[in-house]
Amino acid sequence: MSETAVAHRADLRNVAIVAHVDHGKTTLVDAMLRQTNSFSSHEHVEERAMDSNELEREKGITILAKNTAISYAGKHATSGPITINVIDTPGHADFGGEVERGLSMVDGVVLLVDASEGPLPQTRFVLRKALEAKLPVILLVNKTDRPDARIDAVVHESQDLLLGLASDLADDVPDLDLDAILDVPVVYASGRNGAASLNKPENGELPDNPDLEPLFEAILEHIPAPTYDPAAPLQAHVTNLDASPFLGRLALLRIFNGTLKKGQTVAWVRHDGDVHNVRVTELMITKALDRYPAESAGPGDIVAVAGFADIMIGDTLADPDDIRPLPLIHVDDPAISMTVGTNTSPLVGKVKGHKLTARMVKDRLDRELVGNVSLRVLDIGRPDAWEVQGRGELALAILVEQMRREGYELTVGKPQVVTKKVDGKTHEPFEHLTIDVPEEYLGAITQLLAARKGRMENMANHGTGWVRMEFIVPSRGLIGFRTEFLTITRGTGIANAILHGYDEWAGQIVTRSNGSIVADRAGVVTPFAIIALQERMTFFVNPTEEVYEGMVIGENSRADDMDVNITKEKKLTNMRQSTADNFESMTPSRQLTLEECLEFAREDECVEVTPAAVRIRKVELDQTARARATSRLKKQDQNA
Repeated sequence: MSETAVAHRADLRNVAIVAHVDHGKTTLVDAMLRQTNSFSSHEHVEERAMDSNELEREKGITILAKNTAISYAGKHATSGPITINVIDTPGHADFGGEVERGLSMVDGVVLLVDASEGPLPQTRFVLRKALEAKLPVILLVNKTDRPDARIDAVVHESQDLLLGLASDLADDVPDLDLDAILDVPVVYASGRNGAASLNKPENGELPDNPDLEPLFEAILEHIPAPTYDPAAPLQAHVTNLDASPFLGRLALLRIFNGTLKKGQTVAWVRHDGDVHNVRVTELMITKALDRYPAESAGPGDIVAVAGFADIMIGDTLADPDDIRPLPLIHVDDPAISMTVGTNTSPLVGKVKGHKLTARMVKDRLDRELVGNVSLRVLDIGRPDAWEVQGRGELALAILVEQMRREGYELTVGKPQVVTKKVDGKTHEPFEHLTIDVPEEYLGAITQLLAARKGRMENMANHGTGWVRMEFIVPSRGLIGFRTEFLTITRGTGIANAILHGYDEWAGQIVTRSNGSIVADRAGVVTPFAIIALQERMTFFVNPTEEVYEGMVIGENSRADDMDVNITKEKKLTNMRQSTADNFESMTPSRQLTLEECLEFAREDECVEVTPAAVRIRKVELDQTARARATSRLKKQDQNA
């Protein structure tokens, strides 16, 4: 933007709500929409209305950054209604690409922190991005009515975090306004009850004010109105993509300068520098959660436009007579990769209508790249498999889960880390892991992370029976960590990780001590075979399920793999038995989710994903070929 930006849009505010996973962002946005009467009286609105994606509602997390427009006409809107564009960003670092895009659209952030948990690693992640972009911050302490709230301590921790980040960034961002960071306004709230106050309530109490007016006041006072240069030509940045069944691809953009009209011809500057003149066929603005057609939009507005067939995130729309492109959006590099290919198992295509071919899978991956800037798809020299790189395990597992629900059949390899060569040495990504656990699990967690090459950096005991520990762990060590961690802490522990940076390769990590149970022939699982074997192993399959040679059907109680006949039937004789078959003694099988399957799989295993089932299998299905490969490796180790 030019130095002469003088004009302000006083009737508009653009703000992002940033927070850690599960601290209540989406619930707070619900309350803001309801209290400003943004919905029509007859409209049925779901809880957590912003989590519109089926997977988001299921997992209870935000995956995609979305925007909503609130028309505020309360007592603090002195000169007429003010439109507040709220961007709900994901709190999970795996979806960091969404956060970076969300922050490029706004002029300030509301940092939401849980009154009991305080700032966590993902809070640090989103806040660092906000400070790098020099955005003003409002601190909102949410869930003050939690029985274990510790409001004063959380405010201090948040201020310490802000100062710590400001000192970290002092070299990179020299003109950071330290006074503003020291003087961050604090609002106390309970998003679920739709209440906020500037006065600090007692721990575990609701704020002393029944509505969200203090929050709206803070937003209007501390988040600057969009500024623009009245003399500058059109400049608009594409920050997100959507699709409409009638209009095709929609580009969501923030207008920085100039006016955009429906039917106008604009210069479309692509990320590779190509320029095309294209007509805007449709222009839409957001009201609450829906989009409505509009004739024109001005600086600061966040709008959706149609008419651009393959527009990408980071492209600029400009004036054809005076083209001034905006900078591209920078996204952090991926840290985790996995191989995704067509399904090659003997049970492929059992259900009609599934999408099986390599071309279908590749088209779907290419489509994902359009809207997801933090993903990469690399060619590995095979016609039926590709390497997909992303921020973390969760982001990749969600992509596979979405494809599964759309009817694709895939083979997915075990997640690996993306390494770099620095001065001839291999460097791998490390994570900064924060763990909150009850005191009695302290020793078990330390032991678990020591085996995964974790290094403890910090430990604090709040005196509440809980301990907070901070570790630096190789990203490899966290693949498959969550399931074991929840088992050890009996589901009470909270673990959060954020990318710390790259460092030298940490050596070999053994993540799973138990071997796999592998089916040695194709057939149908019988209860007789399960009852005979269940003393020594746990199973992932149920009676009557179909299996094939090389399919992993359970976990061994010992370290080595074991091939078993799970289809064995009881021999019938004409002698009458005194006892009936004792089926009550059959232990129920463990049903693994997709994430658990990816964590469980070893280097020589992969996951078969179909819309009907998720199975783990050996890469090499043939039993004799696997035995040969194992003995060859043993010989090599002995010779070495």
